[in-house]
Amino acid sequence: MATEHDIDPRAADDPRNVYPTDERFYASDRPEHVVLPEDRPRGGGPAAPVKHRGTWATVAMVAGIILLILAGIALFP
Repeated sequence: MATEHDIDPRAADDPRNVYPTDERFYASDRPEHVVLPEDRPRGGGPAAPVKHRGTWATVAMVAGIILLILAGIALFP
C-alpha cells in the first residue's frame, strides 16, 4: 500500500488529494465540549449474544404451516 488512502502514487502531489485522518473525520460533526456521550459510538464493544427461539417454538411453527396447507387443500380441492 503506497499511501494511507490508496491514492495513486502519480497523483500524490495533487492538492485535491488531501484527506483528514479518521480521528479528525469522525470528530468533525461533534462539538468541542460535548455534554452527552455519543449516541452511536464508533468502533464497537462486545455485542450481546443472539437469542434463538426454542426448539418447541420452531416445531409449532412448522406444524402450523403444514396444518394451514392441509386445511387449504381440504377446503379448496
